[in-house]
Amino acid sequence: MSLIERVVTERSISERPNTERKALQINLDPRRYGSFAEIGAGQEVVRWFFRVGGAAGTIAKSMSAYDMSVSDAIYGKCERYVCRQRLEDMLDHEHGLNIERLRESRGDTTAFFVFADTVSARNFKGTNDCHGWMGVRFQAHPRDQDSQIILHVRMLDTENALQQEALGIVGVNLLYGAFFLNHEPEQLIESLLDNLSTRRIEIDMIEFSGIAFRHVDNRVMSLRLVQLGLSNAAMFSAKGEVLQPSEVLYKRPILVERGSFRPLTNVNVDMLSAAYDKFCREPEVADDQVVSLAEITMHNLQMAGDIDLRDFMARVDLLAAGGMTVLISDYFEYYRLAAYLARYTKKKIGITMGAASLCDLFDHKYYTALDGGILESFGRLFKNDLKLYIYPLLDRATGELTTVENLQVAPELRKLYQYLVDKGCIEQLHNYNPNCLNTFSREVLRMIESGDTSWIDHVPREVAETIQRRGFFGFKRPKAITKEIPAKPIIPTADIYNVYPTAQV
Repeated sequence: MSLIERVVTERSISERPNTERKALQINLDPRRYGSFAEIGAGQEVVRWFFRVGGAAGTIAKSMSAYDMSVSDAIYGKCERYVCRQRLEDMLDHEHGLNIERLRESRGDTTAFFVFADTVSARNFKGTNDCHGWMGVRFQAHPRDQDSQIILHVRMLDTENALQQEALGIVGVNLLYGAFFLNHEPEQLIESLLDNLSTRRIEIDMIEFSGIAFRHVDNRVMSLRLVQLGLSNAAMFSAKGEVLQPSEVLYKRPILVERGSFRPLTNVNVDMLSAAYDKFCREPEVADDQVVSLAEITMHNLQMAGDIDLRDFMARVDLLAAGGMTVLISDYFEYYRLAAYLARYTKKKIGITMGAASLCDLFDHKYYTALDGGILESFGRLFKNDLKLYIYPLLDRATGELTTVENLQVAPELRKLYQYLVDKGCIEQLHNYNPNCLNTFSREVLRMIESGDTSWIDHVPREVAETIQRRGFFGFKRPKAITKEIPAKPIIPTADIYNVYPTAQV
């Protein structure tokens, strides 16, 4: 960033209004009029608008249906009360009432909105997961089509009163962003933690929809959450839908493959497929429950400096072509990734990697920040019965394979390594496809850039078609492509859209 850009950025941050000014600016805007419906943690958002004055010009109704029977009577029955479905029911119901009751009398001059949240703040014993869903449905202009922002928050304060305060500030920031920053969605995201910090609130999912956000790609917005530090991870489906991790991973066995996926190759597919087959044979792992994830770290995305959005979109579009659910994380260390996944499930967790990555895992230089060094990192990595599935590495000069059995580690770590192998924490994959061992993603990338059409042999059919159609990674369409593209199987995974936990939160 240049000096001028830094000065402009710092000035824009310093000039951002505080929470009181944001709430007052909304109250004084004659176009904005709507309802607030909040469940859990008190009516912390609407309280700001009553406190600063002028609320009569903004608030049509404020309500809170705490009792489950009352909530069901208003919004319909729901298996859980802190979930996305309940939030959307609230937005549907309250926005519909505003339009029905108020459109005739003031619809020509009023942009209606409804704000809703359903939250589980810290209970008296401090034993619950403190999180919540929050959203706003609004008209950017009178008589306009609806637009909507939904987000999921995790409250990190240890006291209930502080969680309520933080929730109220985020809610005001969301409304201010929706009304005044909807034309700049990235700036809107950055403003969500104005007057807060990431030590108090984590936003691990955000979704924009409707007429004001018709050009927004929610996958890029998910990336921005992680890039800005609002969350350590974000997830989206092969269909491009933003996913909330706890909804997808809750009480499910999880299998992860980390990679650059530049591009997605046959070896990536074979590695995950072979690991999936082994993983499903583990005790208490049902194959129809397994969530398979392709993970890309922020470290990988930023290796060349600033994130190249075209390169990022190329990778995720190719993963989508392969039917994969994508996880973007800021967990460079594997033990941090393991801890993140264990937050959502007590079921088995598996990570598959190549033998070269396993060798890096036993390199001391990655653990200098830990007091306990490599021993502490492995204690954290394997403490929840996590298992590593290792794919062999071919040395094309000698024809030899590097596997779990012959991997070379530092002499002082050999006994530790052998202990982990003997205990079953590290398992060699023998069910791989030998034809995939000659595929190396860097070489495939060079082939694409140079116009060598043999790259098609090294990627799944769907991936090849997408690269050709979209011109990814410098692909130049030749005058005629006669090479037949072989079909490749899609990696099996569970239906993550229809399986949700049934316990109430």
